[in-house]
This record gives sequence, C-alpha cells and structure tokens, in this order.
Amino acid sequence: MQNTPVSSLVGEEYEVEVGPVAHGGHCIARTEEGRVLFVRHALPGEKIVARVTEGEETSRFLRADAITILEPSKDRVEAPCPFAGPGKCGGCDWQHAKPGAQRRLKGEVIAEQLLRLAGLTPEEAGWDGTVMPAEGDKLPQGEVPQWRTRVQYAIDEEGHAGLRKHRSHEVEVIDHCMIAAQGVSELGIEKRTWEGMATVEAIAASGSNDRQVILTPRPGGRLPLVELDKPVSVLRVDEKDGGVHRVHGRAFVRERADERTHRVGSGGFWQVHPKAAQTLMLAVMQGLTPRKGETALDLYCGVGLFAGAIADRVGDQGAVLGIESGKRAVEDARHNLEGFPRVRIEQGKVESVLPRTGITDVDLIVLDPPRAGAGKQTVHHLAGLGARRIAYVACDPAALARDISYFAERGYKVRTLRAFDLFPMTHHVECVAILEPVKKDA
Repeated sequence: MQNTPVSSLVGEEYEVEVGPVAHGGHCIARTEEGRVLFVRHALPGEKIVARVTEGEETSRFLRADAITILEPSKDRVEAPCPFAGPGKCGGCDWQHAKPGAQRRLKGEVIAEQLLRLAGLTPEEAGWDGTVMPAEGDKLPQGEVPQWRTRVQYAIDEEGHAGLRKHRSHEVEVIDHCMIAAQGVSELGIEKRTWEGMATVEAIAASGSNDRQVILTPRPGGRLPLVELDKPVSVLRVDEKDGGVHRVHGRAFVRERADERTHRVGSGGFWQVHPKAAQTLMLAVMQGLTPRKGETALDLYCGVGLFAGAIADRVGDQGAVLGIESGKRAVEDARHNLEGFPRVRIEQGKVESVLPRTGITDVDLIVLDPPRAGAGKQTVHHLAGLGARRIAYVACDPAALARDISYFAERGYKVRTLRAFDLFPMTHHVECVAILEPVKKDA
C-alpha cells in the first residue's frame, strides 16, 4: 500500500489581514479558507501578501513571509539593514518596526504568555506592562544600537562570512552586521575568507579591551593564520570532543559588573548586551533586598554574577551556594568569587545537585535557567525551602509563565515583574520576576 503524496504549499501566496503578534518574532494571520499563518516581516493590523515558506496541505499551520505590504502599519519603517527582509538574514525579527513598537510587541507577548500559562494579568503579576530599553539604547530615528558583543558567523563553501537565513542552514553573506558591537565590527571578520571553517565566533568584551575569536573547522579543515584588524586571542573547537582549546592569547575575556571584574572563559555564559549584566544584577538585588547574615542559592549560576552580588550584601555572616553544570564556568565562578569565603560553587545539574546538598531552608533564591526553564520538579523543590523571596531571571516568557504556575501550586506568588529589551531588533526579551510566599490568613 503506497502512501498518498503530501502536497507542499511552499510558494503559495495569500492576501491576508495581519492579526496579533505571537511568541517567536512573527504575527498570526488567517487565510479565507481558515488556514493559520505565522508571518514574519509583518506588523499587526497590516494588509499584506504572504508567501508560504514552510507547510503542506495537512499542516496545522503554515509559516510565511510578508512579501508585499498593501496597507502598512503606522509603526512600520524601512529596515535599516540591507540584509534584513524575506529570504535574507534570520538574525533580526523586527527591523521593520519602530523601536517603541518593538518593545510594545514584546510586552504583548509577555502579557499573552502570563495569561495563557500562569493565569495572570499584568496587574496580578505586579508589572506595569512596559518593556524598558537598556541604558543608551534610545537613539535618534534611523540609528541602531550596536549591542551584540558576541556574533557567530556562519561560513559558506567559498569561505565567506555571513549569518544564517531564518530556519535554514543557508548562509547570507554580509559585509557588516548593524547590531554588532563596535569591538566586534573592528575585527573585520567579514573582510577576509575563512576556508575550511564552519563558523567563526567573534567576542568583544564590554568590560575590557579583550577580544576573542573561536574557530570551528569543517571536518578535515585546517586552521587558518588569523590576521585581523585588531589584536585578538584565538581558540578552536575540537571536532572530536567538541571542547574549546586555546591556540594563542587568553582563553577568557574579562567583563565588569557590580564594580567587580569577572573572568569569562569559552564555556562560560555572559549576557551579550553590554549593559545587560549590570541591569539584571541591579533588578535582582532590588527585588531580593538581601540582608546581612542571610543564606542564598544561586542556581544556573554561570560565572558567579549573582552569587558575588548577593555575597557582597549578606556579608561574612551570610552564605551563598551556587550550582552550575558547565565545568569551565564553575572554574571561572570559583576564581571570580575567591574573595568570598562563605560562597561555595558546586558543579552539576541543578535537579541532581540540589537534593544532594541536604539544604532544607534558605532565605533567598535566584535562578537564571536556560531557555526551557527550570521545570516542575525543580520549582517544587525550591518552593519547599521556604525562601522569603525568589528572583527568577528569564530569557523566554513562555518558560517563565509555566514555572510561575508551578510556584503557585506550592504557595508562591509574583510580587513584581520587570521586562527589559536587551536584544533590540530581535523578538527576544529578558524578564526578572520576584516571587514571595502567599501570606496565610491567621
């Protein structure tokens, strides 16, 4: 018995009115036949022609690009980047929207996820509904924040540097990236060819003049002689074990936040926006209000940004335990926190290490989980520790909302929520939620 062939709808065009923004950098529209389209390069309220980029007759929904704008939104602008648009670079989602409109769209996504997954209105979450730009990101019309201190360039078969197209392995060759930090642009990655390389990652620390290039060779590819426009440390990714190894220069960069220098190795995490670490650290400290002598957990602690900030505020009578899965990040965290004898960093997955610690109560918790969130098991464990306040730092509003609902199941409510636009031109947004136990009636 032969399978019935499925008819692809790629390339089909529909004239539609664009509905609300959806999580992921696109808007929702429906065809006259009722098909759901997730459309990029559109804005709510517009009338457009959408061309299908993914989907078949049997698909629950179709992906599409807005290729013709019949009735534009008042929030639409000409994309400042020549590599943005349908079929081009997939890095930016909202180049065609005014900066204020981008933040409103992100706020609408957060509100929708909170209501759908946590059953909370903005007011119930202690949020005023605004998404705040980072310091220095409010620029005159037409100017673009140069905020990406870390850019991973994809290399095509001819060795040219570019960025991948949306949901594709195809490379859009570029001669510059408008949102790259000045320190990245000054390296001149796009000016030369990179034969034998799969990717070239450029890092320009915002807290120092440290610059780093991480090379990932294609199978059998030989490392090139790296000659760039600025001094740079070079590392390579081993094709056998996936480890990152130093070729020459430093194996780390130095970043600044909370008036301290942090060593960040190739395996460590640091926020990409130059103002992000300080912005999030202040939001967490303002929400937790650490007191002298308190105990705290810093989960998914990276190189120790929050652990150090809390330790500084709880003093020698307090104590902080950080948990991080990355081996090199743990090494960096221990190095960065050498001056705090009451801080301990444990390596391993939070869900595995936390139960083994034997901790039964704690005053404060901060968690900054990966995009998927912490999950029900970990959240329920944390809620059982009796913390007076919990700071949840989230890069994905859907995961945040889900985990907030799990905290609610164990008696915690959101006290305040703040949202920050630390990824201009993209759909990504960062949130800091402060939770506290629900007061029981006497």
